Amino acid sequence: MKDSSKGCMLQGTMATGTSRIGLLGSRLPTARSKMSPCGICPRECAADRQGGEAGECGMGPTLVVSAVSLHTGEEPPLNGPAGACNVFLTGCSLHCSFCQNHPISHLDVGRPETPAGLARRVMEVVGMGARVINFVTGSHQVPAVMEGLAHILRQAPDLVVAWNSSGYEKVETLRLLDGIVDVYLPDFKFWDAEASGRLCDAPDYPAVARAAISEMSRQVGPLVVGPDGVAERGLIIRHLVLPGGLAGTSGVLGHIARDLPRGTAVSLMGQYVPAGRAMDDPVLGRRLEPGEYEEAVEELGRLGLETGWIQEIDQ
Repeated sequence: MKDSSKGCMLQGTMATGTSRIGLLGSRLPTARSKMSPCGICPRECAADRQGGEAGECGMGPTLVVSAVSLHTGEEPPLNGPAGACNVFLTGCSLHCSFCQNHPISHLDVGRPETPAGLARRVMEVVGMGARVINFVTGSHQVPAVMEGLAHILRQAPDLVVAWNSSGYEKVETLRLLDGIVDVYLPDFKFWDAEASGRLCDAPDYPAVARAAISEMSRQVGPLVVGPDGVAERGLIIRHLVLPGGLAGTSGVLGHIARDLPRGTAVSLMGQYVPAGRAMDDPVLGRRLEPGEYEEAVEELGRLGLETGWIQEIDQ
């Protein structure tokens, strides 16, 4: 991610690995109980996932991982000096027609992994210098991720735990992660229910995302970084500008400025590339036109959202 940093971040301290392991152990039975009938995500598909039935997300009870790798394309406080350890979880409960990770989220590309096996893979990346572990689209696999994370924190208790999600999450499920996740990195994809209904089969997305992001903000507050510039806790909201104004960027940014704490960090992204089913869409089948991203950046400035990142876009 080629970013231009704006604003400043607070400094503070993060939770200890020992306290997080205790929370994970005490909450894991509750998390597992939510899988049959499944009510982990807003779809509430009621699948018997503990019994092996696949949910709306395509997953059963087993941890399924697409990749564990060192990634340098995140926001600077997550990258750190070496990059973040990204854990890409297979499947997704939000069926975006333009998904940038289509094979992982829609085609279930990945392999089953044990908690101990995930820990081994993560520790290999930590050995390369990663300070942050970033779970990408893990909302539908919360119980399995929690079990894996306990194994990881026993070996690397000082890792910063980041939760990278679509924003389509139940508040009840997010509360299982309170005190465990240090940094929330949700998308805020749509402001308009018609657009999210057509493009993600989720007309409830705007309302769900507002409630979820408010809960994330309550848990971790504004972005906090250490003296070395690595994130310790806090909220970073990502918003991808879509062609034709389909994301409702003005509404999303206005909500952040109006209803969330002052200084909430925003990562305004302009790297949209047609993917998946969007290739055949008359609007989403193209990249951003000149000026569409610049207009979003101008709106960011008008609203006084000065903490976060914008991108340098080649058009």
